[in-house]
Amino acid sequence: MRKQPRARDLTSCVSRYGLVHTNMSGDFQSLRLYSGYVGLVTLATLSVYGGAFGSLPKPKRTGDAKGKGESDEEDEDSELLQRLASEDVWLFPVLGSITLFGLYMAMKYFGKEIINLLMGWYITLAAVASVSKTFLTIVKRVVGKERWKSFHQTKVSISNTGSKDVTKFSWRTPTPYLLPFGAIPSILWATNKSLRKSALVNDIIGLSFAHDSISLLHLDSFKSGTILLSGLLLYDVWWVFGTEVMVHVATNLDLPVKLLWPKALDITGSKGYMMLGLGDIVIPGTYVALALRYDYHRFQKGQSNGTFKKPYFYAILFSYFAGLATTMIVMHAFQAAQPALVYLSPACIMAFLLTAITRGELYEAWTWSDDPPKPHDQQGAKDEAKDKDKAPLPASPGEASTGSD
Repeated sequence: MRKQPRARDLTSCVSRYGLVHTNMSGDFQSLRLYSGYVGLVTLATLSVYGGAFGSLPKPKRTGDAKGKGESDEEDEDSELLQRLASEDVWLFPVLGSITLFGLYMAMKYFGKEIINLLMGWYITLAAVASVSKTFLTIVKRVVGKERWKSFHQTKVSISNTGSKDVTKFSWRTPTPYLLPFGAIPSILWATNKSLRKSALVNDIIGLSFAHDSISLLHLDSFKSGTILLSGLLLYDVWWVFGTEVMVHVATNLDLPVKLLWPKALDITGSKGYMMLGLGDIVIPGTYVALALRYDYHRFQKGQSNGTFKKPYFYAILFSYFAGLATTMIVMHAFQAAQPALVYLSPACIMAFLLTAITRGELYEAWTWSDDPPKPHDQQGAKDEAKDKDKAPLPASPGEASTGSD
């Protein structure tokens, strides 16, 4: 007689590639389980919220209005943004499929132990940089901008012979002393097998990865974002429901690329954890971040009556929360793994369309492009700044008053 799969196996799912799962067995009807659902959904939503604000452009002064100290600060805070256009996002489902199937075949032929070892070291090394950057950002916020700028700054410039391109690096005195703290979660995860199941260690690494990814991966338009979400929805449906590939990889790959939340507020995790893959945070999160940058664009153009109102951001963020909650409800009802993007992608896209149609801004929002200013646009901005040197500077995202309309 063929052995029947256990319920626990049926609820095992992908933490990296976009499935929600719980590794708990027992009474799914217990009211204590709902606290886990609420906690996991809230943690994911807060991660998207923070990453979206991290993607906002830093206000820059132009022309003579920018002093030396401010120029140095821009060099210190400069980041390598990755802009995703519509011709780029088409490749995500294709490359994702190649990667997923490649992992599946590698596990079949080489075994999961060697794959987990190699990828584990790669991910933990990357986590050192990600957690360090996140920790440094938190310290800057706590210390305050003016206090942080009072520390001595070290600057390094690298230029190629015969080239005008110059790469600049700068850091403040506390930075070298703070960065080693970013290695602690990776060291704990890599050297202690029991801590690999720790919600705290996994969440520190996972939240750092999510924040950095949402902050640095910039969709260039709602068109590109809609293509990305739609393509990965089909990717999820095919690999989850059409084959065994994703579930096989998920149940055998053990990496710190997930969020964990303990059942029933049991911080020891003795009763099991609920899990959410980073793909279900980062992919919709880039769409939410795009909405916030569009709201900020409208604010800068004077379309918000002097306040930084966020109708698109709040609409899509709420839809993300609702879509993820729906995923949990369906998973709870059917006691089976659910590809979260099946619910998150339509929720986010519909939220954008309904908001734009209701406000009569569909064409404007759909055709808007979040591209960096071109050189001649920057020169025009400088000339305009000279003519209006007494005009007040636009408020930064953190200083602007807020609204929801």
